[in-house]
This record gives sequence, structure tokens and C-alpha cells, in this order.
Amino acid sequence: MRVMFTSDELRGGVARMAEDINRTYGETPLTIVGVLTGSVVLLADLMRFLNMPVRVGVLHASSYRNNTRPGELIVNRELMLDISRHHTLLVDDIFDTGHTMVRVLEELREFEPSSLRTAVLLRKAARKEVDYVPDFIGFEIPDEFVVGYGLDYREMYRNLPYLAALEPADLAGDKS
Repeated sequence: MRVMFTSDELRGGVARMAEDINRTYGETPLTIVGVLTGSVVLLADLMRFLNMPVRVGVLHASSYRNNTRPGELIVNRELMLDISRHHTLLVDDIFDTGHTMVRVLEELREFEPSSLRTAVLLRKAARKEVDYVPDFIGFEIPDEFVVGYGLDYREMYRNLPYLAALEPADLAGDKS
């Protein structure tokens, strides 16, 4: 595995993204909805840089089943706060094809938030398949499989304090 961003570089990117969010919302109270499980580390770090009053909730959205190939998207909103009439920021770890984010946004709009924006740690512009761009982006990355800082490979490596690209040898034992 090859380190793509060190923990200090990640902290700097999250701080820059938070500055943009602070400029956008000012002192307006904000409800943050993190997408489990990948956004947990970003969510924890990001909210420490925000200046406005913040409410935090989560939802679970997943299309991966025991491997790295996507399947049907399932969204579970049971742990999410009420966002109706609240300025809401959806926080996710990575914007890849964009299908997950677009689907989650469709579901969240049903609750009629006052506003709804998105923040992602990473964006793979080369993989984009939808007509949507996140409002706040920490880093642009090439089309590589990355782990660490909340992102996983087969539920492993989320705990790495840096972001790393997996090399072909790292995936050599993958039979899925």
C-alpha cells in the first residue's frame, strides 16, 4: 500500500473544507448527517472545526456486500435526526460514481430540509457517472482503491490515520 495523504495533510484538507462550510453557513445552526461507516472519522474531525451550533446524526447507505462490487443500494435512516426545516449537510467519505450520494439526497429531500448540501473527503472525478458535484470537497484523487481515515477494504484498514492506495499486490489474494 502506498500513502497518498499523511494524517497532517488530511487534517489540513478537512480544515480547509470546514473554512468553506463556516463561510457558507456563518452562525446558522447546522444539522450534519454522516453516512456510515466510512464518514465516521471525517465527521468527528470536521465538526471540531465548525463554528456554528451543530446537531449530528447518521444514516447507513451501502451497496457493497462482502466484496468490492456494488449491488442494490440500501439506505437505513433509523439513526438519523429529524432534518425537516433544518439546514442540513450530508457528509460522506468518498464521491466515486455518485450514485449513492444522488440516491441518498433524493431520500433526504423527502424530509424537506431548509437547505441540503454535501461534503465529501474525496472525489474521484474520473469515475463520476451522475450530473452532481458535491458542495464541499476535501481532496480530488485519481481512480485508485483507497483505505484509511474511515475507508475500508473488506471492513479492514478504517483505523489507519493516513489515506493509502492499495497496490495490485495488496489485492492479489482477493477472490471476489
